[in-house]
Amino acid sequence: MFALKEIKSNPENNTNREQSSLKRIGNFIKEARLSRDQSLEELASDLKIGSHQLKSIEEGNEEELPEEVFVKAMVRRISQKLKLDTEFIMNEFKTERQEIRIEEIIEEVAKKTNKTRESKDSSPLGFWIFVLISGILGLIASSLIFDLFSESFQNQAPKQELIKKTK
Repeated sequence: MFALKEIKSNPENNTNREQSSLKRIGNFIKEARLSRDQSLEELASDLKIGSHQLKSIEEGNEEELPEEVFVKAMVRRISQKLKLDTEFIMNEFKTERQEIRIEEIIEEVAKKTNKTRESKDSSPLGFWIFVLISGILGLIASSLIFDLFSESFQNQAPKQELIKKTK
């Protein structure tokens, strides 16, 4: 735990957010290994992993490593062997995912905001088209109704005359 506290307080290891979580974890592991005066080959041999894999983890070189699930298992074993705060180290993997999610959320909100602006911009045109079509349909309906009533009034006039004549 002592080495981890040294690592946390070391300003050189305060990595920026653009750096991958594996690079941050690799820095912790490398500093802890060096603080114990242990060579890369010794630690790799103790853990029964390839020294090239351990070096790739320390350098954060994801391209030379297997699937993430295997890397996480190796990191867990390395941190336990070096007596680091394993929970803290494993949470560093989650930290990167949270940062990505925040970036994705920001992008999605920006896209939705742009779509909302576009729809608001086009809505006055849509509104006026709706009003125009409604007006035309209203005129057609009212003229049809007017024609029906006028025909019925014209048909009623002769009937009324017939009724008067029969009386």
